[in-house]
Amino acid sequence: MPDSPPPIASARTPPRLPAALCLACFLAAGPGILVLATPATDEGAALAAEVRWQAPAEEFTTDGTLRLRDRNGRWWKEVRIHMAVVMSPDTHTWQNNYAAFDTAGQATETLTVTHYPGGTNAYVYLPPGPGARPLTLAGRDALIPFAGSHFWLADFGLEFLFWPEQRVVGDAEMRKGRLCKVLESVNPDPKPGQYASVRSWIDIEKRGLLRAEAFDENHKLLKEFNIGGFKKIDGRWQLKSMEIRDELTDERSRLEFDLEIE
Repeated sequence: MPDSPPPIASARTPPRLPAALCLACFLAAGPGILVLATPATDEGAALAAEVRWQAPAEEFTTDGTLRLRDRNGRWWKEVRIHMAVVMSPDTHTWQNNYAAFDTAGQATETLTVTHYPGGTNAYVYLPPGPGARPLTLAGRDALIPFAGSHFWLADFGLEFLFWPEQRVVGDAEMRKGRLCKVLESVNPDPKPGQYASVRSWIDIEKRGLLRAEAFDENHKLLKEFNIGGFKKIDGRWQLKSMEIRDELTDERSRLEFDLEIE
């Protein structure tokens, strides 16, 4: 596990849209909690595993802008962002590296999410401020806003797909002109202010996340996540933007990558 984020390169190749488990009698949902397996939970566990362990085809880097909108609809802040994907073929792991920059072009905040196939994510976060030291985090400890936005560190790692209870709900639905399966992820031990469940729309063909809704322990909607645009370029799906809306305040955080979509 890395002690600090690796150096981030500076090219402008845009990211692509993210491209089976068979359970026996039950899933362990936490100490003393059992979730009985059903066709819906078997399929849900397999789908969640496929999405969360879907490694990128190659390394790439891209630049972008994180935009923040207040409850009055005013886009009041922009933060330049750099993202890089670094692959480690020897260990079959890969990293997503994010850096936020101030107006002088200095990195103020960095995040490295390391993905371990068959295991959980590791987060190394360097918070802003003089003398700050990298923090190594996991799971619920990564529920920290990145660059003052509504994106939590754990959102970048799709942490909810690691929860023990995953089930496919309802029939297939259309989103963004794509046929999707609807996946419900249930947090076995939600704390106030955290996600208690997340409902996701997964592209059936590409296994990419197109939309998600996060709910609290009272089943009240907390956040909405949406992919803002994508297109196929040279046979690959390229992501233009993603946005999170806070249901309580109607504030929004939008991450836009430097990709022209006609």
